Amino acid sequence: MSISSYLRKFKGNSFFLPAHNRGQSLPKELIKILHHDPGKWDLPELPAFGGPLMKGGIVSNSQDLSALSFNADSCWYGVNGATGLIQSAILSIAKPGEGLLVPRNVHKSAINACILGDINPFIYDLPISNETGHFIPPDKNWLSNILKKAALEENKISGILIVNPTYQGFNSDIIKLVDIVHQYNLPVIVDEAHGTYFAANLDQLPSSALDSEADIVVNSLHKSATGLGQTAVLWHKGSRVNPCIISKSIELLQTSSPSSLLLASCESTLLEIKSSKWKSNLKKKLDKAKGIYNKLLELNIPVCKTQDPLKIVLHTAKSGINGIEFDAFLISKGIFAELPEPSSLTFCLGFSKNNQFVSSLRKNWHEFLPRQKNNCFKYDHQLPDFPLISKGISCRDANNSEFKFKRIEDCQGETSKDFICPYPPGIPLLIPGESISNEHIQWLIRQKKYWPKDIPDELRVVT
Repeated sequence: MSISSYLRKFKGNSFFLPAHNRGQSLPKELIKILHHDPGKWDLPELPAFGGPLMKGGIVSNSQDLSALSFNADSCWYGVNGATGLIQSAILSIAKPGEGLLVPRNVHKSAINACILGDINPFIYDLPISNETGHFIPPDKNWLSNILKKAALEENKISGILIVNPTYQGFNSDIIKLVDIVHQYNLPVIVDEAHGTYFAANLDQLPSSALDSEADIVVNSLHKSATGLGQTAVLWHKGSRVNPCIISKSIELLQTSSPSSLLLASCESTLLEIKSSKWKSNLKKKLDKAKGIYNKLLELNIPVCKTQDPLKIVLHTAKSGINGIEFDAFLISKGIFAELPEPSSLTFCLGFSKNNQFVSSLRKNWHEFLPRQKNNCFKYDHQLPDFPLISKGISCRDANNSEFKFKRIEDCQGETSKDFICPYPPGIPLLIPGESISNEHIQWLIRQKKYWPKDIPDELRVVT
């Protein structure tokens, strides 16, 4: 089957990203474009139209208006996802040989930026949910301890990356976190890819990083707003990071021929978030999402409390069920979740109606449970006793080094050349340049039980 054939024929109940739910909640202005003959909107950077990195033109004017509307000093639309803009942000604040504080749940794209820019990632530890084993964002006391420890490092640390909220919807008070970082005179990047719609500033929602004084905030417009896939925006505030350097960094990583359709999607999505009508509809969706969560609790279906109302996290391990196996069962029934993990299965309600979600999940959950022998699956989410901050050799040097293969069990004291990164959600268990301890080895061996296809028997280590 061809790609086009698959896209035409795909059916199923979609609780995955993009959050527009296969076009059900795309911005009206974008739908008007899509109703035109295909290809008529596929324009180059004509003089009057311009582009994200060009001065003058419709795109540049649109970015200026968006920045003003969202209380930022400047912004850039992105057409290769939050990935490209996070990488650009990292290259904007750290020079080759300098350090960057990144959380244990950092996305692999950030580490790739460190490889490209020869930046040393200092991985800071995170608290975890005792219920599910998910990483959760730090509170102000945890982050303060990180920064005190970092201040003692000999290597220059040029800034910090904070992921808030997480993929599953865990959230911390980002305003307080940014304030603490700035007490150390460090610039802060907030990866808010999964919290874009927080910028609607409703009482039912956590604060957006845009309400803080974060130096750079990156939002995905398809993961947590109504944009098309690959759309994102980078916001800049203050004087700690030079906007000219940000622009040059984006130029290094973003295509010189951005899609006019994706740029239109960026603009129309941001306009919607600020519109009173969209906010009114969003309030109704949030109330409905809260009702879905409460109804599932009433039905004794195990769900986790998060701070993102539009994420439903089914705690499968609580009932002795592997979330990956339940996900496969649902797919066989034409139901597609977003994020399967050993202990849980995350559904993205997105911005559509979801009228049948509770009844469908209830029916399939109770059909699946009796099929599992004794429902005895247990997920061991105990983490190694990581130091507060972990560091190794340059991840660029490790990535470019000669290597040898060694069985995981024999890798104590070695330096990894590998990314070990199970599918969800692109968070590496091991990165190039990281030193491998015995506890790390035992952790990888435990995780291999749950990710047999993603964690190899042998690792590539630096020679």
